[in-house]
Amino acid sequence: MTEWRIPFNRPSIVGDEISTMAQALAASHISGDGSFTHRCHELLEEQLGVSKALLTTSGTHALELAALLLDIQPGDDVIVPSFTFVSTANAFVLRGARPIFIDIRPDTLNLDETQLEAVLTPRTRAVVAVHYAGVGCEMDAIGAFAQAHGLAVVEDNAHGLFGAYRGRPLGSFGQLAAQSFHETKNVTCGEGGALLINRRDLVARAEILREKGTDRTRFARGEVDKYGWVDIGSSYLPSDLLAAFLYAQLLRQDEIQQKRRRIWHRYHDSLVGLAAERGLTLPFVPAHTEQAYHMFYLILSSFVARQQLLAHLKREGILAAFHYLPLHSSEFARRSGFPQASCPVTERISARLVRLPFFTNMSDAEVDDVVSAVASCPFSAA
Repeated sequence: MTEWRIPFNRPSIVGDEISTMAQALAASHISGDGSFTHRCHELLEEQLGVSKALLTTSGTHALELAALLLDIQPGDDVIVPSFTFVSTANAFVLRGARPIFIDIRPDTLNLDETQLEAVLTPRTRAVVAVHYAGVGCEMDAIGAFAQAHGLAVVEDNAHGLFGAYRGRPLGSFGQLAAQSFHETKNVTCGEGGALLINRRDLVARAEILREKGTDRTRFARGEVDKYGWVDIGSSYLPSDLLAAFLYAQLLRQDEIQQKRRRIWHRYHDSLVGLAAERGLTLPFVPAHTEQAYHMFYLILSSFVARQQLLAHLKREGILAAFHYLPLHSSEFARRSGFPQASCPVTERISARLVRLPFFTNMSDAEVDDVVSAVASCPFSAA
């Protein structure tokens, strides 16, 4: 089926995206670091309380910038959850580091902070905390572990924009954090990301690395009379057209989050009874966290049941999806000789999880149709 009655995602226009893009065109500056880029930086810094925000071309590039800024070298080890997108590990592998895979908690599906000591090596340099589904990792424990061992903390906050842990915004805990503005994210510009910097001493070099290794940003501010090659780097600047689109969405983030909150709770309230009857597990959100309402998922009782549900929803014209395959057992990890890892929770969750359609302008009727389709699936609860 190529056209879905209810797609998995539908990018949403929520504000003045067309108008702000027209303004960027009229300003005759559509390359990187134009006026809308700077407005996005200021908004993100204000909304999240971080020292500096820098837009990037993707969340992946934000993670790569983080690895560069931390001066990750061949022979270094970086702790990452096995249940995550490949970019989380790739950003550090590109610098020659070894990913040390750690299992996830069975409740939030976040990195299991109780296993950190067990995977620590003499070469460990950093821990990457992935806030799965926009629910915060246990940042108190992760931060204490990192401080005790002199490690950096990087937050992969691709799912977690505007989520919070103990009242503090996700993305403000690690020395560095990566955001994504891919079309599947709450706030989007199609393709894009941001590096959030919580250590002021890293800001100046971040600007250089992001500008191809030049001090062009200082030149643009009038701080130097010319710019040149001063460090390694690459081109991580998104077009100001994309920044203009993103700025309009950021201005409406309260509205976006309110809509997504309603959708999430409609799913939850409609499925909680069925979950008890059919052996389904719904997302868990600890009381001390405020989730970002990024997705809604179900955990089925078995791989067979998961496949049955996906096939049933497809027949109903509804596109649902599974999620990450375990990185620790991937073909690339085996071929690369990365340290072996025991991640039984990751393996179990990966085989059983289904993500339901979830997008900002999803109607109540669409949510109800998905719920009805789930309820009518003849999958086995055993």
